[in-house]
Amino acid sequence: MTEHKTEIEPEAQTFEQSLEELQAIVGGLESGSLELEDSLAAYERGVALIAALNKKLEGAKQQVEVLMGEVSAERLKELQVSEESRAVTDQ
Repeated sequence: MTEHKTEIEPEAQTFEQSLEELQAIVGGLESGSLELEDSLAAYERGVALIAALNKKLEGAKQQVEVLMGEVSAERLKELQVSEESRAVTDQ
């Protein structure tokens, strides 16, 4: 597992690549077949992957919130226009 030092940094990987690597690491750790040093290196890499995954998820969440805010603002404008036109036709 010490080969992780030459691998791509978690921040440079796609979300899916990081998740796949993390799943492989968890599988290796759960198997109990790794030497202590390799287990520690795998655990350290897993922690780095989790941090990168959390950062990417938080970024995606913020993007969704921004988009939802834009959609909500657009919908609010539509409702205001609709009410204004209804008020004009009611007069």
